[in-house]
Amino acid sequence: MAIDNRELREQLVELIRGGSAHLDIRTALTDFPTEKRGAKPNGAPYSPWQLLWHINYALHDLLDFCVNPKYLTQKWPDDYWPKEEQPPTESSWDETARALQADLAEFEKMIMDPAQNLYATIPWGDGQTVLREILLAGDHNSYHLGQIVLLGKQLDSTKA
Repeated sequence: MAIDNRELREQLVELIRGGSAHLDIRTALTDFPTEKRGAKPNGAPYSPWQLLWHINYALHDLLDFCVNPKYLTQKWPDDYWPKEEQPPTESSWDETARALQADLAEFEKMIMDPAQNLYATIPWGDGQTVLREILLAGDHNSYHLGQIVLLGKQLDSTKA
C-alpha cells in the first residue's frame, strides 16, 4: 500500500540535494580551484579532495544499503576515507562530483517513488528505515559540504 506523502518526499529531495538553508552540492563544487583541491590549511585533518571523495563514497554506501539485499558492510573508517590528499588525476574531482550527482539522482528516484515505503525497515539492516538513511544522507552531505566551503574560504578560494 502506497502512502501519499508527496510533500514530505519533495522536502527530503531538497534536503539531500541542498538548497534553502544548505548550499547545493553543484554550486559548492563547480569551479573549486584545481590547485587548492588537495590543500590542508591550518592543520585541517582533510583536504577538499578527501572530503569530496568521502561524501561520494558514503552516499553510495548509504544508497547501496537501502537497495541491495546483498549489501556488505564497509570497514569504518578505513574504507570511507582516501589516504591521498590530492586527486589522483586532473579529472578525478569532476568524475567524483558526477558520480555523487548520479547517486543523488538515484536517491531522488527512490524517494519520489510512491511505492517506496519510507517507514519500512530495511530487511538486511539492524532496524534502520529508508527514511532514516535518507535523513542520514542529507545530514552527512550538508556537514561535509560545509567543511569543503570552509576550507575553500581558508584557502582564499573565490567560492562563497
